[in-house]
Amino acid sequence: MVGANSPKPLISLRHVGFSYGKPGASFWGRRAEHSAIRDISFDVYPGETVGIIGGNGAGKTTLLKLIAGVLKPALGTITRADVRISMLSLQVGFLPHLTGRENAILGGLLLGLSKEQAKKNLALIEEFSELQAFIDEPFGTYSSGMKARLGFSVAYFASNEVVLIDEVLGVGDRDFRIKSTAAIKEMITTNRTVVLVSHNVATLRETANRVVWISEGATHMEGDTADILEAYAAS
Repeated sequence: MVGANSPKPLISLRHVGFSYGKPGASFWGRRAEHSAIRDISFDVYPGETVGIIGGNGAGKTTLLKLIAGVLKPALGTITRADVRISMLSLQVGFLPHLTGRENAILGGLLLGLSKEQAKKNLALIEEFSELQAFIDEPFGTYSSGMKARLGFSVAYFASNEVVLIDEVLGVGDRDFRIKSTAAIKEMITTNRTVVLVSHNVATLRETANRVVWISEGATHMEGDTADILEAYAAS
């Protein structure tokens, strides 16, 4: 539990809201909107893992994008300390005519690495993805499983001090899914600060210091992992 003498939060959300426009929909000449996020407030402190839980459509993925700065809130404020935040998202910016190697560098750049850092990660990405024999082939020729392997590996090795993870990143065929899930769990147990979206109560019980329960785009409950998960299971 975060006490009075705890360090300042790395990320603070206060009454954050965000809406998506509905394509082609309007009302009296005004564009209709869908409120994905209505009113979310919580803090993220250094070195902790904060779990985000909620039903489908609760706004969890939109929330990660807001924290990462991919989206800007329409309401409220998000305050971030001077730290690098990365959101593990698959195949960001990958181009089909580029090789796996070229896309690995491009993906690293889009995730905030310098070109030198992106190139240094290549050997790690090749080994982890197990794509050594295909790394210089065009990305467009890859199977969906191979694309997932490369996308996860690039995102994993580009991670920064604060990492935002969606549990769906446990990807690929069975063997690689086991490997990628283990890699996510290992990342969580380091001193990185992690925000983890998950439907898996066991994973959150094992890894999260605190849990935020999102319901209908708003903070429903927030606090001790065991207490929140018990209330969520009973809902």
